[in-house]
Amino acid sequence: MGAEREVKTMKNSTTVERTSERELVVTRTFNAPARLVFEAWTTPALFMRWWVPKSFGLTLLSCELDVRVGGGYRLEFGHPASEQPMAFFGSYVEVTPYSRLVWTNEESPDGAVTTVTFEEKGGMIRVVVNDLYPSKEALDAAIASESTGGFPEQFEQLDAILATPSARPTPRPLGF
Repeated sequence: MGAEREVKTMKNSTTVERTSERELVVTRTFNAPARLVFEAWTTPALFMRWWVPKSFGLTLLSCELDVRVGGGYRLEFGHPASEQPMAFFGSYVEVTPYSRLVWTNEESPDGAVTTVTFEEKGGMIRVVVNDLYPSKEALDAAIASESTGGFPEQFEQLDAILATPSARPTPRPLGF
């Protein structure tokens, strides 16, 4: 008889909290090292696999990520009810490999500045997403449109990728 090991997967929850009139903070711990989680945020082929909540009915048609200070991103989404794709775009303000990303959301004057931090402890990583909106009204509108409500599902999708060894990102040299 061979020894069998039981593999336990810890279920981590996502918290979404309005911390001020202009700020929304999303927090989640992942059972993976910072390098892998950071790669999932900065590699277009991986990003496309988890960024769009499946329940939203959207398709991420294209994803361009030039992850470096001064570089930009552009995401185009399609929805069956709309003939025109929706574009989201901005630029990277700060890129610190494996620990921090900051970008602008320039598709409207009410776009937030997004800061994502990756805090590794004991082989696990705590990801904190902080969206700072230009006004209380801008954050109110984002919440009302439910554009901020997808994080729990998105992070479940990311967790699934990180939990599957064959789906995990392949390390790449730092070129940020």
